[in-house]
Amino acid sequence: MSPSDVHIVELDVRPHLSKKLEPFQLIMDTVKGLQHEDVFVLHAPFKPTPLLGILKIKGYSSTSERKGSDHWVTTFVHKKNKTGAKALSAMVLSGSEVDSKPGSDEESASCNGHPEEQGVAIENFESLQAPTVILDNRGLEPPQPMMRTLAALERCKPGEVVLIHNDRVPVFLIEELNNLGCLFTVEDQADGTAKVRIEKG
Repeated sequence: MSPSDVHIVELDVRPHLSKKLEPFQLIMDTVKGLQHEDVFVLHAPFKPTPLLGILKIKGYSSTSERKGSDHWVTTFVHKKNKTGAKALSAMVLSGSEVDSKPGSDEESASCNGHPEEQGVAIENFESLQAPTVILDNRGLEPPQPMMRTLAALERCKPGEVVLIHNDRVPVFLIEELNNLGCLFTVEDQADGTAKVRIEKG
């Protein structure tokens, strides 16, 4: 089976990021619409390391190739797509980076919780276990707050806590925490910012 026989779905999030828009929901909506036989090709200005871990949990392997200083092409193939996997192997260049599991560097962002469980809001914000990691994400442009938070969760052990302070309620992060089964609670601040306490599952 040749690469031309593979159904490819492409998404370029560079325009969104150039406008300082968070592309995570757009990416996840695209992934939800994929069939197992589809090959998903993502264009971004950087290697989307946190996303690799998230989609790994959903059954996707990936290869990432740097095309330019601000252009990375990452190709995702579902584990059930045998044809796509073979075609992808044929297309991978010797310089491509193959990610069959979440990255082990500081940016890796898989939260190894339980995807089938839902996040649970925690009532008493102040009296709980002291956070292992505290991140002040205020002033950072998307997707940096989400990337930093998921990377911190990757470094934590189950049961440890990450406390983040963001410019606003991180709605896309919260949706992903629900999907990954992490416990969390949100505390709105008087100045319009938000603190989120996250316990790794």
